[in-house]
Amino acid sequence: MKKKLLLVFLIVFLLAAVSVIGLHTPAKNVHQHHASNKQGKPVIVLLVDSLMDDPLQQVVADGNAPAFEFLMNSGRYYPDLVSSYPTMSVTIDSTLLTGTYANGHRIPGLAWFKADEHRLVNYGSGLNEIIALGAKQVTNDSMLHLNQEHLNKQTATIYEELASRNLEAASLNGLIYRGPKPHTLTTPNVAAWLNMLPKTIQTKGPSLLSMGAFSHFSPKNHLQLWKSAGLTDTATANELVYLIEQNQLPAFTLAYFPDLDKQVHKHGPMALKGILQVDKELQTILNTYRSWEEALEKAVWIVCGDSGQAVILDNKETAEIDLNQVLSEFAVWNAGDEASPTSFQIVPALNARMTYLHLLDEQLSYTEVAAKLTSDERIGFVAWSENGTNYVASAHSDQLFSFSPNGDYTDPYQQTWSIDGDETILDLTTNDQNAILFDDYPDALARLHGALHSHDGRFLIADALPGYEFIADHTPKHIGGAGHGSLHKLDSTMPFIVAGTNVEPDYRRLVDFKQWVEALTNSQSKTFE
Repeated sequence: MKKKLLLVFLIVFLLAAVSVIGLHTPAKNVHQHHASNKQGKPVIVLLVDSLMDDPLQQVVADGNAPAFEFLMNSGRYYPDLVSSYPTMSVTIDSTLLTGTYANGHRIPGLAWFKADEHRLVNYGSGLNEIIALGAKQVTNDSMLHLNQEHLNKQTATIYEELASRNLEAASLNGLIYRGPKPHTLTTPNVAAWLNMLPKTIQTKGPSLLSMGAFSHFSPKNHLQLWKSAGLTDTATANELVYLIEQNQLPAFTLAYFPDLDKQVHKHGPMALKGILQVDKELQTILNTYRSWEEALEKAVWIVCGDSGQAVILDNKETAEIDLNQVLSEFAVWNAGDEASPTSFQIVPALNARMTYLHLLDEQLSYTEVAAKLTSDERIGFVAWSENGTNYVASAHSDQLFSFSPNGDYTDPYQQTWSIDGDETILDLTTNDQNAILFDDYPDALARLHGALHSHDGRFLIADALPGYEFIADHTPKHIGGAGHGSLHKLDSTMPFIVAGTNVEPDYRRLVDFKQWVEALTNSQSKTFE
């Protein structure tokens, strides 16, 4: 969800001037790095924001996506990789790189309330909300705090794990990149002049770190800096091509392709133009080799989406769940309110089709607020955690559903749970062997538990049914387009392709990617037929 989690302020307001003013110091020469993947082929993950199965299958069937078609036919294709929750890129990428859900990596979403600082954290949801919150706060959270402070320091990333084995790695325009190596990012002159960010940013990442206008390798990307802060599909492809041409691919590379997301938000899930553009970049990358077959001999290629998107109805009155209206009996804080959030009863943190609702009034009970939310049938469920148990309510049931880790029931991922109440709220079923099966909400218990324990404070989660999204003052809207954030399978499943290896992850979940990548880089893992 590129336009909803990167530096929207820089993209929209500042970086239009970078091509004129923004002198930029490139990243340290790539030749100073000596990639060491002595135990196997380099592993390349191409992460395509909002890539979905149906439109991808269509462009391939039409013969218009030769690179995707080649990788699918040469490897294995799966349509149902399960994402993280909420299905927002900062949380998703944190799950990919740490192998944990939000309770482990502690990035709760694009927006969340930081209780110890009494403020809403927002990594860049949309221009109006950024202005209301304060552009400096948002850019500082995105560029200074996200990777180095908010991402749980007790949970290692892929980059840190590989470095402990003396293996190098690269992050090319990735949102989450924390690693062990110090780097200096150079802020575009206009942003520094306006005091949005310091002139230089000291951070830590993998051996090779590319971050748009702040740091890059390819000389071709000097021409890209004026556009979207240099965070585009073409810029990412240029970076990867440069590493391949210089024979400097490290053991693991994550390359992020952001552009498709914006088109899907605007035009809906079947927007095909963006996929065709991604395919052209993939062709450019594969053409770096003498043949596409050689590309598979030289590297392991993993192409995957990060989330799906659900259609948002084109009727404004129907599609928008206005939290100020639903919770009109309470004092609800909105971005831009002059009074401190602590003087309000509820602080929402909207993540499009899901929202956190932080209860700052200690007199408010979970059930009191849940009752108001479940009066709206557009909300699929409301959840909260109390005294070690997770509770889920719905407008479509007069019972609660409760669950907690470790119990007599086992899900398809060999996770065990104690469960009670109306299972249909999360559309799960059980059988005589105490096995749990998921349908509309894949890996529902682990992902929801992760979000419910992702940060401190008293809060509920509200999750919208397909067709709807949450709004409040200044928040983005996607009427007639598409959105994500929800636990629903439309938001939560996406395709992935693996070519150049027979080794597969234990399960088709993004949370299993870290362990899989570590296995691929030392050529030790279970091989599936």
